[in-house]
Amino acid sequence: MSSDKYSVILPTYNERRNLPILIYLLAKTFKEHKLNWEVIIVDDNSPDGTQEIAKKLIDIFGSEHIQLRPRAGKLGLGTAYVHGLQYVTGNFVIIMDADFSHHPEAIPRFIAKQKEKDYDIVTGTRYAGDGGVYGWDLKRKLVSRGANFLASTALRPGVSDLTGSFRLYKKEVLSTVISQTKSKGYVFQMELMARAKALGYSVGESPISFVDRLYGESKLGGDEIVGYLKGVWNLFTSI
Repeated sequence: MSSDKYSVILPTYNERRNLPILIYLLAKTFKEHKLNWEVIIVDDNSPDGTQEIAKKLIDIFGSEHIQLRPRAGKLGLGTAYVHGLQYVTGNFVIIMDADFSHHPEAIPRFIAKQKEKDYDIVTGTRYAGDGGVYGWDLKRKLVSRGANFLASTALRPGVSDLTGSFRLYKKEVLSTVISQTKSKGYVFQMELMARAKALGYSVGESPISFVDRLYGESKLGGDEIVGYLKGVWNLFTSI
């Protein structure tokens, strides 16, 4: 076992049905690959009992592997990572969604990719290699592809999937980049990558399959698409 430790920051809101399965799969993946790990659950005061489930998971897997670090309410994705980072004890941080859009099985590939060239960041891409999107209708695919195309044309970060939110960072790299990031919501992931590139950090890509959420409602609506377009423009004019 190497001395590396991998900390997953998992922002949650009403994920009580997904959380036990996801934590089980994360634990299984890390154990099978003999990796040192922890998961930091940042719950935004979910009314559905997500925190009670998280506490049970601490009993099952141990406080050395699962931390619950709740917040008072829905405060946005970017600040959830800032909050979670305070409690990270690993030297690598994995950020992913709690809704099964992202499968833990991709994590060992991220880690292997990182080791190839000591990358500062490895990002999962749905649009390269054998990556793909499942469970999306054509409109969602076109919007996502279009959003990525727009962002990559405007920002030229040299990454094929800017809006993806499944990534591995060196802890100090994430801390540095996140301290300069101003966006909220969906644009946040994109700004992280654009700023990382502007700061000269190296980025590797690893193909992933993205599956639309298992339980609960998708969070991407018309207002968010408009907000996303504004966000791209703001980044384009500021970075």
